[in-house]
Amino acid sequence: MTDQVECQGIWKIYGKREVESLAIIEQRRLTKGEAHKELDCVIGVRDASFAVKQGEIFCIMGLSGSGKSTLVRHINRLIEPTAGEVRVNGELISSLDEKAMRRLRAETIGMVFQHMALWPHRTIRDNVSFGLEIRGVNERERHHAAAKALEAVQLADWGTHYPDELSGGMQQRVGLARALAADPDILLLDEPFSALDPLIRRQLQDQFLELASVMKKTTLFITHDLDEAIRLGHRIAIMNEGVIVQIGTPEEIVTNPKDAYVAEFVKGISRLQLVYAHSVMQPIDVYQSSNEERLSDCPQVTLDADLNHLIDTAIDTERPLVVMEHGRPVGVITKRAILLAIQGKTEESASS
Repeated sequence: MTDQVECQGIWKIYGKREVESLAIIEQRRLTKGEAHKELDCVIGVRDASFAVKQGEIFCIMGLSGSGKSTLVRHINRLIEPTAGEVRVNGELISSLDEKAMRRLRAETIGMVFQHMALWPHRTIRDNVSFGLEIRGVNERERHHAAAKALEAVQLADWGTHYPDELSGGMQQRVGLARALAADPDILLLDEPFSALDPLIRRQLQDQFLELASVMKKTTLFITHDLDEAIRLGHRIAIMNEGVIVQIGTPEEIVTNPKDAYVAEFVKGISRLQLVYAHSVMQPIDVYQSSNEERLSDCPQVTLDADLNHLIDTAIDTERPLVVMEHGRPVGVITKRAILLAIQGKTEESASS
């Protein structure tokens, strides 16, 4: 898979002398607070680098003021970086003129905000097809695209209605349909579900995952909710005070937090569907070197069996579990290892 979005060394400094301030911040390694106090500037994003592969859902999460929304707005150049480069499909977007940049936003990148800002005097169909209308697409084609997008978000019968006739969750789906109607390669979703009730929010997450599995759009999903990031993301970037603290899969983030800040985030997260056999098992040769127990009659699980499945399998046996890959045993999981994994520990951390 190729990298479709690349950010390299992105800095965003807000202030009257941002370039000069950046040089001082780098030279003296000033913190966000120190920079604000001494230079009267704000560090929005600090030296952020990452790449998103084609078809990947990449979640950027952090608390309010962490820089996540600022960072994602560099990708469609709503914000110009103080330093650093952004490439989309290998093209350096800072080199694009105004016309090419408008085309990139209209055809390649779709964005969904927390607040939809739907036109109240336009029907849902006309709201969804507005971007195509701006591009000069004829009425028949844009209505067809709008109908297809509304069907994808389960609003096929609402095209002739107006925004004030829809609930908040339905309006949120209209915003997603508006982005999908242009058939962009890349979606930028900035906390699209955060203002909704928990039940509606989960329903929309489910619907988004269904859409993502079919449409395979490259997606950057901004959220302040780690549960949402873990549920949706193939990988997660955690930000704090403009810095990307850690990037990893949900399993990597939960089982191996890089520092105390990330550890605090993940301490309340259930590991049952995030931790897999491959990270709990002991290699079979290591196990057999210190145990004489025969493993031929032990229950078997696969490398990608989650902790929930391991618990279900281990409940009815006193024997260890044997982890299989391509028909051969590669590891062993004891009940002790399962219990430690539930606590977020390993044999090494438990004995230290």
